[in-house]
Amino acid sequence: MPEGGWPVIVFVRGSTFHEQNVTDYSNYFVRIAEQGYVVAALKYRHSDIAPFPAQMQDCKTAVRFMHKNAERFHCNKDRIALWGDSSGGHTVLMAGFTGNRAPDTDSYAEESAEVNAIVDWHGPTDFAKMNFYPSSQNHSDPQCPEGVVIGGGDVLEHPDLSARASPMTYLSADMPTPSTLIMHGGRDQLVPFNQSCRLYATLKALGKDVTFYKLDNACHACYGFRSARALRLVFDWLSDRL
Repeated sequence: MPEGGWPVIVFVRGSTFHEQNVTDYSNYFVRIAEQGYVVAALKYRHSDIAPFPAQMQDCKTAVRFMHKNAERFHCNKDRIALWGDSSGGHTVLMAGFTGNRAPDTDSYAEESAEVNAIVDWHGPTDFAKMNFYPSSQNHSDPQCPEGVVIGGGDVLEHPDLSARASPMTYLSADMPTPSTLIMHGGRDQLVPFNQSCRLYATLKALGKDVTFYKLDNACHACYGFRSARALRLVFDWLSDRL
């Protein structure tokens, strides 16, 4: 065990904001643990039972839980990263960008929700802009994932709520932002590639520590994201930040 304990990855599995099958990602968790990380796999309150901001609040609670139980799990509470894909990517961006700021929760309030780094795999970043780029889905419909997570409303007809539920809203030059790694498939048929492009450009313009990898032939969560190459990119990036 390294001095101070093992670094921690809080992993949020994508599920279009619906109920997650966390064990379906056990192959990821094992491969991450093999690299010397404690993996905390989060199952959040899904959008069918709780709208935004429940998902990001549960993510913050998971970080605080790991802080509180660091000794129990032999981990280092000062070396924590968030990692999520698709809706999980959205959740880790929201939780990581806001840290101890609102929208927050009182659960384990004595602990910090701040993290060192965020790994975002093809997560939505700006709900209101999703429908202006090619996608296999209507991203403004009340029954689409984004519509359901904001409470069953049309995304474009509720601009204030859609903005509050979008990670891009919580970026500014004077607010600290964890180091962020973005990865997106060039053939993503669901979350427009532009979502990650806009996030990267904004973080870069604000002077934040951000890295962006395009997996040319990868689709949404497949054809590349389970490869050893993709995971190696993440592990190499994390080794410099945790």
